[in-house]
Amino acid sequence: MKKLAVPVLAALGAVGFVVSIYLIFITTPMEWGWDTRADRLAGSSLFFNQKIFYFHVANSIVLFTAVFVSGIASIIFLWKRSPKADDIASASTEVAVAFGIGTLVTGSIWAKAAWDVWWNWEPRLTMSLLLWLILVGYVLVRRFAGPSADRVAAGMAIFGMLGVPFIYTMGGADSHPNSGMNGAVFTLGARLVPPFLASLVTFFLWFAALVIARVQSTRDEREVRELREQGLDLGVLQ
Repeated sequence: MKKLAVPVLAALGAVGFVVSIYLIFITTPMEWGWDTRADRLAGSSLFFNQKIFYFHVANSIVLFTAVFVSGIASIIFLWKRSPKADDIASASTEVAVAFGIGTLVTGSIWAKAAWDVWWNWEPRLTMSLLLWLILVGYVLVRRFAGPSADRVAAGMAIFGMLGVPFIYTMGGADSHPNSGMNGAVFTLGARLVPPFLASLVTFFLWFAALVIARVQSTRDEREVRELREQGLDLGVLQ
């Protein structure tokens, strides 16, 4: 069953992607956006560009989930010295780096369409970039920091997790639009929620498939190293 998990999740993700594309580009209107000043749906000049919302917000939610998975697994690792927890933390962080790129890129596309600027240094955007840099730092530390890399990286993962609530609550501090009334996605309207949920589920399926695949790969690499060390000790390998 474990060997089937990745292909099954990947296949479900592929189906979800097709369904999401159909719902996003066929069944949902183009002309609606979110008026942050009036806190209500309003006519928008975004038109077709508004559809980036379904990818940007879903990417962001999965990114935050991945950061929390990494942070919690890192706490367990530091507490119990569990290699399994460390593997999950490492895999989740590596996947979070990819979703972080997706979040920043889709957010920039949205900003260009909405405000005619690719990037500005507002609090939420700046904190999101810093979070991504922490994740990249985690990956680099794991590769180059030597024997203490796992513990140093675990501290970075926990620090990154603690920053997520600040990013989420910074919407009122800048012009970044909410996902719905008071930030509640389910207030978007009956026609907008189904494609958003389809996109969100698809991204979660991909996240799960990638994390499981990376954990399995890490454990296989560890087994190979252990077998090599045993071979060296026995004189079988040189």
